[in-house]
Amino acid sequence: MDSNAAPLRADALKQAQAAMQAGRFAEASELALQLLAADSEDQDGLYMAAVAARYLGATDQARAHLSALKQLAPDYGRAFQEEGHLNKAVGDHGRALIAFQNATRCNPALTASWQAQADLLRAAGKHAEADQALAQLQRIKALPRELLAVTNHLHEGRILRAEEIARAFLRKQPQHIEGMRLLADIGSRLGVHEDADFLLETAIALDPDNIQLRIDYIQVLRKRQRFSAALEQARALLARDVESPIFQSLFAIESMQAGDYDTALDAFDKVLTKLPNDPATLTSKGHALKTYGRTDDAIASYKAALRAAPHYGDAWYALANLKTYRFSDDELREMQTAEKSVDLTTMSRIHIAFALGKACEDRGDHEAAFEAYQLGNTLKQKQTRYTTAQMSEEFEAQKRYCTPDLIRAQSGKGCPAPDPIFIVGLPRAGSTLIEQILASHSQVDGTLELPNILSLAHRLRGRNLATDRDRYPRVLGELSGEELHALGGDYIENTRIHRQGAAFFTDKMPNNFRHIGLIHLILPNAKIIDARRAPLDCCWSGFKQLFAEGQEFTYGLEEIGQYYRGYVDLMAHWDRVLPKDRILRVQHEDVLEDLEGQVRRLLDYCELPFEAACVDFHKTDRAVRTASSEQVRQPINRAGQDQWRPFEPFLAPLKEALGDATLTEKGSR
Repeated sequence: MDSNAAPLRADALKQAQAAMQAGRFAEASELALQLLAADSEDQDGLYMAAVAARYLGATDQARAHLSALKQLAPDYGRAFQEEGHLNKAVGDHGRALIAFQNATRCNPALTASWQAQADLLRAAGKHAEADQALAQLQRIKALPRELLAVTNHLHEGRILRAEEIARAFLRKQPQHIEGMRLLADIGSRLGVHEDADFLLETAIALDPDNIQLRIDYIQVLRKRQRFSAALEQARALLARDVESPIFQSLFAIESMQAGDYDTALDAFDKVLTKLPNDPATLTSKGHALKTYGRTDDAIASYKAALRAAPHYGDAWYALANLKTYRFSDDELREMQTAEKSVDLTTMSRIHIAFALGKACEDRGDHEAAFEAYQLGNTLKQKQTRYTTAQMSEEFEAQKRYCTPDLIRAQSGKGCPAPDPIFIVGLPRAGSTLIEQILASHSQVDGTLELPNILSLAHRLRGRNLATDRDRYPRVLGELSGEELHALGGDYIENTRIHRQGAAFFTDKMPNNFRHIGLIHLILPNAKIIDARRAPLDCCWSGFKQLFAEGQEFTYGLEEIGQYYRGYVDLMAHWDRVLPKDRILRVQHEDVLEDLEGQVRRLLDYCELPFEAACVDFHKTDRAVRTASSEQVRQPINRAGQDQWRPFEPFLAPLKEALGDATLTEKGSR
């Protein structure tokens, strides 16, 4: 939109809103349609047009505008709220209730949706649920107007504006509990989990009986992978009410995260005695069973969830994400029916789309599979704030500041501990296989995708992102030897909770490749392994994988291709500026061709004696929490090679984005 069009749009929108408030719905409709004539994807224009059409009795027109709005902004709570009003107006109270519930899931600040839920539930005789909706309504109404605005901005995607208002409010009322909770939520969404941790811990000290604070705190502790602390908080909540299924479920999840699967499964079963058909609990139990290696039992639990709730997308995708599961024809038809439901939540639609992609791909229907994967990725991309331009700036900043001069000046000052083995690269590049090989060695603990380096980079980056985006990595040249040593020591201490006592441990967070300069300076004796896979195989595998979080670049063919190119380019930079042989490059295809040879090469680089268990990695009994968990429990195979080829007619955007990266050499450094 050019500079002249923006004020004209704002003026037209203001006029439409004024006409709506004055009850001049025909005028409001005309103004909204003018906005849409200038831009058919104007979110405010679609919303105003839908509301005006409802008041004018043009039900079909209102539904058309809402359908377009929900496709454009799948998590826009006001669209679901308006859909609820529309369904209620035509007497479809069942679908109205679903729409109002979806509205408050997307944006809990929508008071009209809470009131409507309470009215509809009470009319249906569900008085306890109606009282819960009213309690939420009263809680929202009691918020100061600033925090109501924060909640709205936060849940409508304007996270930086939400942060600005929340910080201004807390400067005036620094101990306001809900203000602190909301700012912690913002910090967690921005990936600044340490700040969220501190805010919630402080708020709990001020209001120790606030249950929501403790639930939020558990979630932040889990994101920081402080699993023991999260479990302690969950156990404390359970002690308040041992019969509460909510507290039992939290305790089960945190027990699972802490690695105590027997306790977790027992707790899930206790929840299921009270809520025998709860799809969320059945699915979570399935996740625990899968991670524990009990695949058949996991499948049974996922299927039980789907019998209870056929539209529960999380369970459909859980089956697909096993990688080894094949859907029956009946299951395929069930998913296709569910995906067409207008009442499906956005995340369930995303989950089902990715599961449909897997089901169609297994059948050799590659066009239908691609359409399903594309739908899931398109919807997911709309939930992210990722841009290629911003990531390219980050890559360039690393190259600009992490020069040979900086590396020479700052090398050797960090913590000398040799314990960590970093496995970096792109997701789906074979890093889990490398980790499983190394974790099969008696001197190596396999851990997780640890967030510590990413969190440290966030901390070094500081808060002035708008005015000083390059503070990190520029600051690496300003740190003293004592500071570099302390940062490395902190990493060793903070990751100790994930270890079992072996001399060495893996950290397989793929995105750490963006921070290899930092790793080298704070941990000069750590090992760094670059897991590399053929570009088209790697990118296609990433595109058809729905990640829990942190891999937003995978939700578009062009985006993932450009990211891969940036990765290859940045790794070439690290090769130039770091000492020779500092990084070991392991090509996935080489591992498939010569497993024992590559195992020996890995162990030699890590200065570990050869152990046959590393070649027999699939026999190693350990919890694996990544998408490749079932694959690394099988002997080496080539099933993942060239899976992109049947999809080649659809991959022009990926090939164009990759450019000459498609010619990346196969081999090792």
